[in-house]
Amino acid sequence: MGGIEMAESDVSSLRGPLSQDKAERTDQEIILEVKDLKKYFPVRSEVLKRHIGWVKALDGVSFKVKKREIFGIVGESGCGKSTLGKTILGIYRSNGGLIKFKGVTISTLPPEAARKVRKELQYVYQDAGASLDPLWAIGKTLREPLIIHTQLSTKEIDEKVNEILNAVGLKEEHLSRYPHEFSGGQQRRLGLARILTLNPSLIIFDEPTTGLDVSVQATILKLLKRLALDFDLTYIFISHNLAVIRMMCHRVGVMYLGRMMELGNTEEVFESPMHPYTRFLLAAIPEPGKRNEDVILKGEPPSPENLPPGCRFGPRCPLLEKVCAEIEPQLCNVSDNHAIACHLYPK
Repeated sequence: MGGIEMAESDVSSLRGPLSQDKAERTDQEIILEVKDLKKYFPVRSEVLKRHIGWVKALDGVSFKVKKREIFGIVGESGCGKSTLGKTILGIYRSNGGLIKFKGVTISTLPPEAARKVRKELQYVYQDAGASLDPLWAIGKTLREPLIIHTQLSTKEIDEKVNEILNAVGLKEEHLSRYPHEFSGGQQRRLGLARILTLNPSLIIFDEPTTGLDVSVQATILKLLKRLALDFDLTYIFISHNLAVIRMMCHRVGVMYLGRMMELGNTEEVFESPMHPYTRFLLAAIPEPGKRNEDVILKGEPPSPENLPPGCRFGPRCPLLEKVCAEIEPQLCNVSDNHAIACHLYPK
């Protein structure tokens, strides 16, 4: 865990506007509500050819996202971050709980009705290039969603495509090129352009800066902030890069083995982490001249197929008590804007 450090000038330019608008977010309407969401994957025996268990990728995740907010989700690999994003979008069908988008419960809608609603929900994958058809010129890639989902004329489609292309910092001359002719940063921009053609309300980013140079990371993050304002967007950021989460997000949720361990305002969580797992994650952020051997978590996370009783972080927690090994803690508020799932704090 951790993140690549950015230049101080990049940090300032990214964080300034966010700190100014945090107070304005407190009374915003809820655009997305996830309640007790579950997603289990079946485990089958290769020998007996039958179902023998479940991988509990999501095991009761709950949170809310406000309109125009940037909400971050962090955690180790395998904690369920990407599964959460794909389940919200509808790529995976949930096994329980509910997902409400703009007041409509979309997790139980029939497939056709769900597809209509989910046009306003879009997902940006880690590998932007892989989501672009290598045999299609960019112009065709950007026009296709408008041809399928709208009644716009050819002229209106071309105008819309040019408008979106300019918004992400590319030029009309790029329309005749193919995906392999673009750099990683440009491919990220193209992925955004394709998504924006359908006027989404909420975009889920899965590791939006992975594989990019530090200077390109800063450029992409500045672009995302500008697009959020210009197109009235709400973001969910899924990332290992804690530096990016702290710069970009108003609130953050910390996940571990399919559960939310801590949830709160970004600055409060980073400055005063309460859950032992959150403390380890933040202490492991690389700092020049600092050795981090003493903050490395011991052991490996338990298998989501065979979770331990009580707190699932218990086997790795240095503060483990008897109650932790017997009863699983629930996510409870410790203040108006901060919640944790830990027996060590009063509820």
